[in-house]
Amino acid sequence: MTAIEAGGLTKRYGERTVVDDVDLHVDPGRVHALLGPNGSGKTTTVRMLATLLRPDAGSARVAGYDTVRETTEVKKRIGLVGQFHAVDPRLTGLENLTMFGRMNGLPARRARAHAGELLERFDLADAADHLARDYSGGMRRRLDIVAAMVVRPSVLFLDEPTTALDPRSRNQIYGYVQEFVTEGTTVLLTTQYLDEADRLADTVTILDGGRVIATGTPHELTASIGGGLDLVADPRHRGEIDTVLADFGGIAAPAGDSASDPELGAPLSYSFPDAEIPLLPILRALDAVGIEVHDIGRRRATLDDAFLTLTGPTARTPR
Repeated sequence: MTAIEAGGLTKRYGERTVVDDVDLHVDPGRVHALLGPNGSGKTTTVRMLATLLRPDAGSARVAGYDTVRETTEVKKRIGLVGQFHAVDPRLTGLENLTMFGRMNGLPARRARAHAGELLERFDLADAADHLARDYSGGMRRRLDIVAAMVVRPSVLFLDEPTTALDPRSRNQIYGYVQEFVTEGTTVLLTTQYLDEADRLADTVTILDGGRVIATGTPHELTASIGGGLDLVADPRHRGEIDTVLADFGGIAAPAGDSASDPELGAPLSYSFPDAEIPLLPILRALDAVGIEVHDIGRRRATLDDAFLTLTGPTARTPR
């Protein structure tokens, strides 16, 4: 059974289409990242999948149930961590998790015992009796995530869960996500941190202007934009070097401003349409025209490179 299946998902506000004909397929027990510039429709898509918004067109099934016709069944099987804190700052950590347990149908005694077990497991036991308003930002975010896992969901939606957190807190949440997936939960993650998606996601979908513009593994997306090559040589031969590398499909980047070598200057940078750059033939071709190369190295494209290449310098505005 597919964990999430959406086809033609569309949401409009007046004449403005925020999510435009989105198709999405998420296999069970995987992390699927939804990326895009601000305003690209990520959160709106998550809210429709989590039954918080009704789509204007298209359909979706989550954990095997239709998000419009079977909302109660969907809600029983999902967890949601939104961009804003869901825990009550006036309650302690233990009281918050006990409350979520009761809301999910656990008997009072079992809800409290389970809350204590979760606080222990996720390193919040020392703060169990502290008010949530006194938690640090990272602790409160962890409490949010634990609250969504009080009754283990089949599908967990994480909408920018690590925004504004310090690196240690982010790493803790990454560990939680990996634990959840190991235990069988499917995760749909939205994030502004592309290194986060590269680290956690099995598959990435990029939205821009409310539409899907690319889907694939992080490796597939980075490979799709090619690779790069940096070399250090006498800058007086820049024109000849450009000509040689152009024969291999290399496109010269503007000359760097900073010098890594006092005499030779900054490395010359080139992009290639193919991720597999023929390094040895390039060296032979440069040697054949008398150009001495002092240093050379391939540069792997990152998910940041893929994102910027695919979305362009400015975000598309939803129609």
